[in-house]
Amino acid sequence: MTATRQTAPFPGAVALTRLGVYDWEAADGVCGGSPHMHTASTEAYLVLAGTGRVETVTSSGYESHDLALNDLLWFSPGTIHRIVNTGNLDILAIMQNGGLPEAGDAVLTFEADVVADPGRYARAAALDGGSDPASEPPSHAARTRRDAALAGYQHLKNAALAGNFDAVEQFHRDAVRLVQSRVPGWQELWTERIAPEAARTEKWLADLAKGRFNHFKDAAVSRTAPVNPDLVFGMCGMLQKWDSGGPA
Repeated sequence: MTATRQTAPFPGAVALTRLGVYDWEAADGVCGGSPHMHTASTEAYLVLAGTGRVETVTSSGYESHDLALNDLLWFSPGTIHRIVNTGNLDILAIMQNGGLPEAGDAVLTFEADVVADPGRYARAAALDGGSDPASEPPSHAARTRRDAALAGYQHLKNAALAGNFDAVEQFHRDAVRLVQSRVPGWQELWTERIAPEAARTEKWLADLAKGRFNHFKDAAVSRTAPVNPDLVFGMCGMLQKWDSGGPA
């Protein structure tokens, strides 16, 4: 008899997304995705193919991090980041707290007046951009959103390079205001889906320390297919996502 289990979060409650980074050239002549920041989750990039870099802006300044095959780079909440494609860059994005990013954890770096206005921000962040989908392809909306995020990012980057971090702090402050009303929902998601993963391991360790292994009875193999069989437009490239697993 084959053991089965109910659909559950990935181990550690992470989220996985394969990302073919946009090769669209931006106003500064560089190809890549939409600069943004996560407010409550650490993100990691594992390079599967190609080359590129990640530009980051934090309260400590601006940095650029080269990416090549098998490189693994991760960054914690509050790190404004822009992924750049210098040659067919393909990555696996590994996100802490699977579910929170999908619930609005990411904040795009639009111009300061847009980020300060929740209504304007919501319209700018919508993938349709308020356009008529019958007359404009999805790629146009995704590229328009990327370019709008890049415009605000350039101001943050230039300010950081000049040693002026007031703009970065203001972006952080406005980003928190944008997500603050969502946090109770995130806390509920964390309680229901994320915290139990750590608690489960804690119980396993306690049992093992006493020579018990009842959790071995639940041993099973899971398989999961991509959420979307076709690639979809995301903030930084064409996405393919995987959700939690089910029976193999």
